[in-house]
Amino acid sequence: MDDLANKINIPPAPAMAKAVEDGMYAKATMPAWKIFWLGLTGGAYIAFGFIMFVTTQQGAPGEWPLGITKMIGGALFATGLIMVINSGSDLFTGTTLNVMPFLSKRITAGQLFRHWGLSYVANFIGSVTIAILVFLANTPATNKSAWGLIILNVTKGKLSLDWGNAFVLGILCNFLVCMAVWLTFAGRSFLDKGLAIVVPLVIFVSTGFEHSVANMFMLPMGWLIKTFGADSFWAGEAITNAGVTAADFDMISWDKIILGNLLPVTLGNIIGGALCVGCYFWVAYRKDAIKAERAAAIAAK
Repeated sequence: MDDLANKINIPPAPAMAKAVEDGMYAKATMPAWKIFWLGLTGGAYIAFGFIMFVTTQQGAPGEWPLGITKMIGGALFATGLIMVINSGSDLFTGTTLNVMPFLSKRITAGQLFRHWGLSYVANFIGSVTIAILVFLANTPATNKSAWGLIILNVTKGKLSLDWGNAFVLGILCNFLVCMAVWLTFAGRSFLDKGLAIVVPLVIFVSTGFEHSVANMFMLPMGWLIKTFGADSFWAGEAITNAGVTAADFDMISWDKIILGNLLPVTLGNIIGGALCVGCYFWVAYRKDAIKAERAAAIAAK
């Protein structure tokens, strides 16, 4: 009976906070090469999640309501984070939770920023690699170029956000993503961990919040299509029916991608994960516990 209870009862919140802190400590103290190596698949898996999202947005019989298709897309996008969590890959947005072992003085500021930096660069390389492979596979031309048109429209929409809007959308996004990561620590199986991830991600994706690593795939993908798309792609039925040409997407450029989106979204993601989740729950559950642990250690000497 005790074993059954352990399988169906989730840990109390303070125990989950300790588990998250321990997990982030383990990640932050990995060798640099390993953080980078696992970050490559972190970016790649989120890219696959966004690929699933794009595929679901190509339309459905009977003109489904937009909200329903966005929710379906969000649920399937969550497969990316499910792969990240269950493979032990490293995702920059999740690494913002390593503020918890930092506040507990278990890692240094150097270790914290090393983890963020290595994970971010590796995520970018992994995401862009998948974008290049998808482009070379001619996936944008599928469904009479409808797939690629969605990429272009989403990219244009993201790059049309003003700086402050992108920043706030980044906060909201990683607030939810880090809560999804947090909730996986209550999971006892692949199924319940997956469910814990899906619900927060459906909220963020269907509402249009901004995720820096997802954008590392989407925005370069849009640039590749705009810059190198073949004449056959631009002659696709979906493109001609929409009445657009490559010139309509001239604003998709690397300065816009980096300075206009990735920079504010990344900063927002840091606030959403580190402050709204990591610091918040550290204060709630770890601050006093750390003091008690240290007092007990002193008393035991």
